[in-house]
Amino acid sequence: MRDLLPDLRSRCAAGTPLALATVVAVHGSAPRDPGAVMAVDAAGTVLGSVSGGCVESDVYEVAREVLAGAEPRVVAYGISDDEAFGTGLTCGGTIEVLVRAYTSEAELADLAALLDLIAADVPVAEATVLSGAAETGARMVVRATGVQGTLGSEGLDAAVADDARGLLEQGLTGIQWYGAHGRRRMQEVSVFVRTYAPPPRMLVFGAIHHAAATARIGSFLGYRVTVCDARPAFATRERFPTADEVVRAWPHDYLEATEVDARTVICVLTHDPKFDVPLLIAALRTPAAYIGVMGSRRTHHDRLARLRTAGVDEAHLSRLASPVGLDLGARTPEETAVSIAAEIIQHRWGGTGRPLGELTGAIHHEVSS
Repeated sequence: MRDLLPDLRSRCAAGTPLALATVVAVHGSAPRDPGAVMAVDAAGTVLGSVSGGCVESDVYEVAREVLAGAEPRVVAYGISDDEAFGTGLTCGGTIEVLVRAYTSEAELADLAALLDLIAADVPVAEATVLSGAAETGARMVVRATGVQGTLGSEGLDAAVADDARGLLEQGLTGIQWYGAHGRRRMQEVSVFVRTYAPPPRMLVFGAIHHAAATARIGSFLGYRVTVCDARPAFATRERFPTADEVVRAWPHDYLEATEVDARTVICVLTHDPKFDVPLLIAALRTPAAYIGVMGSRRTHHDRLARLRTAGVDEAHLSRLASPVGLDLGARTPEETAVSIAAEIIQHRWGGTGRPLGELTGAIHHEVSS
């Protein structure tokens, strides 16, 4: 949805009817995760994708039907679906797609309000009824401070709002089941909860050439990138044009004063003990998802000794990804940045780091909440 924000907001502002097709469930291997969106406007223009090309033609036709007045509905595609065999997923999985239209002034205004929140990086969740004892397509927007819309009953609204806030805090998206009036552990109503948390942060310490390349690939991956270095001559906007912010401060002072959550990744590229040791002590106190540290194996062993002397225990030291990156044979700063990014992705999704051609089974790893 973030990728489509400018186009969707302009259409809402112009009052242009549109249909949104959203992946709500994935079974087996599929090219897009739940939450992936494709939009079709009244002129027939297509934005975004739900499968990388496998089923877009059929989804387009469904979207045109919904724009013409058909009811919102969930459609499934995959090799197990005989009816959709001709448009089945070549990767072997199945996906379920919710298609609903926004045609009236009020509907477009509601969608525009959600898009404005997402653009402003306000944490927000959107809950939509998929099936069961409630109206398919009924929609509610949930924030920390309140809700907008209704799913049909006060009890259902309260239960979904409570769960949506929990999912939003964890950055999770998925289908939840309820009774018709919100009772949990019942299977009468399925609700898709799509969360929109602010982009995760990448903190890059050390304003060197490798940091510039790492900042670029971090931005490409969707992180909000901060580059920090205590040296004014190195920590400049000109050297890091793609970073969201460039900070001139002692690394450990900045880290101790900034927000770090369980989605934050930290890349320590200084490989200088006077910066590294206090910075890593501070980093290991945070819930950061990844702490990668640059340096040779000799530097790494020396660094570990210094950290042990400072009182850091083995459990905390085991969190360090050092020397940083996967073994790709990287040489240049850009290749090293790819190596670092590959390791960050591996940590996030639990990959093996091995060539896919050497493995069997599903390509996309199942990730538990």
